[in-house]
Amino acid sequence: MAKKEEEYTDFSNVETQRSFLTAEEFPEGSYGTPKGKDVPVENKNTPWREHQTYYNSYGYEFRNLHQDLPRQFPEAHHTHDEADKNEEEPYT
Repeated sequence: MAKKEEEYTDFSNVETQRSFLTAEEFPEGSYGTPKGKDVPVENKNTPWREHQTYYNSYGYEFRNLHQDLPRQFPEAHHTHDEADKNEEEPYT
């Protein structure tokens, strides 16, 4: 009997880690170190992948759950929801 080939995909949290980058706390090295003293800070040293971006501190993690719900605080940052999308990669 031949085994049926199944398409393998990573868990959604693995895909999310690849798609959304987090900011480094000390990108220039630990406090007081002379390493990189005269070199500008690089936030990313590998090639960009498709749909790869940084997390936004002011946005919701699951934007679609908050779709069409404005924030309650006056002058609050908008939610970054996408009105024309009901699903978001890699959660589909």
